[in-house]
Amino acid sequence: MSEDDQSEITHPRETGALFGHAEAERTLLDAYRSGQMPHAWIIGGPRGVGKATLAYRLARFVLANPDSSTPAVLQAESLAVPDDNPVARRIVNEAHPDLLALHRVINEKTGKLFQDITVEQTRKSVPFFGSTAGEGGWRVAIIDPVEELNPSGENSLLKVLEEPPPRSLLLLVSNAPGRILPTLRSRCRVLLLRPLSGRDTAQAVAAATGQDAADDDVIEAIAAANGSPGRALELLDSKVLGLRQKVVGLLDQLPSPDPQAMHALGDALGYSDPAPLATFIDLVNEWLSNQLSGGADKAQLARFADVWQDINQRARDVAEYNLERKPLVFTVFGLLSDAARV
Repeated sequence: MSEDDQSEITHPRETGALFGHAEAERTLLDAYRSGQMPHAWIIGGPRGVGKATLAYRLARFVLANPDSSTPAVLQAESLAVPDDNPVARRIVNEAHPDLLALHRVINEKTGKLFQDITVEQTRKSVPFFGSTAGEGGWRVAIIDPVEELNPSGENSLLKVLEEPPPRSLLLLVSNAPGRILPTLRSRCRVLLLRPLSGRDTAQAVAAATGQDAADDDVIEAIAAANGSPGRALELLDSKVLGLRQKVVGLLDQLPSPDPQAMHALGDALGYSDPAPLATFIDLVNEWLSNQLSGGADKAQLARFADVWQDINQRARDVAEYNLERKPLVFTVFGLLSDAARV
C-alpha cells in the first residue's frame, strides 16, 4: 500500500502510540517546557519510521496543554495525550481550529492526488498564523512531507518562517531533509529520526495490525523493511512482496538487467493502482541513496544525483497523467545502467 492509498493504514493523526523514538520525544518535550520552544521544526528521517506520528503527537500535547509551565507539562514523562481527550478527538476528526495540516489532496478534475502540495494550500498558512488562536493557545501547522511543496509554496512558507507570530509552531515532516531549501532549513531546528530496531518495528506492526509478530509473514516483512514500520505494513500485502522481489532482482543485475524480467516487472506494475508504482520508485530511490552514500567518485556521484531527479520526475509524470508504466521500467533501468557503469 502506498502513501496515495492509506485506507487500510491508520493515519498518524489517529495513532496514539509511538515506538522507538523516546529520545526524540524527550527532546521535543524538554524544548516545550523550557518556555523557549523553537517556532519551527524539521522532523526528518526515512519514510515510514514515525515522523508524522511524532508530529501529530506533539501537536496534540501542545494544543491540550497550551501553558508550558503547568504541573501537567512539567511532570509529563512523554507527549502522550489520552484518546478521550477533547483535543485528541477533534484532531482525529480533523475539526480542531488551531491545527492546519497540509498534504497532497485529490484533484477534483482528475480524481487523483495532485503532484505536489499546491501553493493555494500553503497560502492558507499566512492567514492561519495571522489570526488569534481559536482557543487562546497555540496555532500548529503540520506539512507532510515538506519536499512536496512546489516552489511557490516554499516561498509562501518562507514568509511565515521569516516573521513567525507568537505561540506558533510549524512542524515540517521530511523524508529527505538534505533536499530542503537552505533558506527554509536555516530557520528550523532539525530533529532526525533513525530507523527502528527490529523489536520496535515488530511492536509497531503488531499494534497497527493486531497480528502476532511471530507470524512468518510479519517476520519477513519486518526483515525487509529496514526499520520502517510503514514499509513493513505495505510489505504485508503479498502482491507488494512479490513486486519487491522482482525489483530487487533487477537492481542486483545492474548494469545489465534481464530484458525479460523488465517486461515482467512492467506487467506487474499494472495500469492505475498507485501502490505498485510507488513501491517500484521507493526501491529505486533506496538503491540510489545507497550509491550516493557509498564510495563512488565525484563524477559518478553527480551522475547518480542527476538520475535521481530524472527518474522521480518521470515517475511523477506517469502517476499524474496515468501513462503506461512498462516504458518507464525500461527508461529507469536504462538510466541506472548508464550511471552504474564505471
